[in-house]
Amino acid sequence: MIRFSHVTKSFGSRAVLQNLDLEIHKGELTFIIGKSGEGKSVTIKHMMGLLQPDSGQVYVEGVDVAKLGPNELLQVRRKFGILFQQAALFDSMTVEENIQFPLREQTNFTPSQIEHRVEEVLRQVDMPHSNRKYPDALSTGEKKRVGLARALAAKPQILLYDEPTTGMDPLISEMIDALIVQVNQEEKEITSIVISHDLKAALATADRIIMLYQGRVELAGPPSVFRNADSPVVRQFFSGKVDGPMEFL
Repeated sequence: MIRFSHVTKSFGSRAVLQNLDLEIHKGELTFIIGKSGEGKSVTIKHMMGLLQPDSGQVYVEGVDVAKLGPNELLQVRRKFGILFQQAALFDSMTVEENIQFPLREQTNFTPSQIEHRVEEVLRQVDMPHSNRKYPDALSTGEKKRVGLARALAAKPQILLYDEPTTGMDPLISEMIDALIVQVNQEEKEITSIVISHDLKAALATADRIIMLYQGRVELAGPPSVFRNADSPVVRQFFSGKVDGPMEFL
């Protein structure tokens, strides 16, 4: 579904991506992990054409994103749905209006089709009958669910999760992790990408894990590969022991 070929990206004198090669497989749930500054967010922005590589190619379904014009790039971006870290709901809109927003902007759905789709995705995230509520009446976990419903509304081919469980208590985190797996299983054609530092979730739920280190892929494979990894970098990351403070994007 997505492939990076020899991608390099620098900001001033700082090289963030260095000859990066990676693949995201269609229909899989992939976690991208790594400590702060290793290029996770920059990698995601390249996928959507929000950043252009200094060199190399970024392919989405075989199309080199860097070579697209504005209109073609817009069509590629519409393949993506995003669950933002803080859900990013519009406070002045009801749950229903928040979910309707991408449908009105990105589709030609009729009003009745929009209403049906809103009800459909709210059932999918186990939030039926919440249409008229405003975000300030929702718990943190409920906001995440509504954010996911909005991301799913326009039926994206690729679903991005930006640190979906950061700052949540363990019970809510497990609920969100289970929901991510459920969505990936129900939506057979969807490709899910999770940016995360939640190692427990990655090992328990991912089909594939990609670890970035110094702008390259340190290791990629199913969770079993990471559990048995000999790489000192991987072992250090999984033990949580680093030289100096460790922060995550």
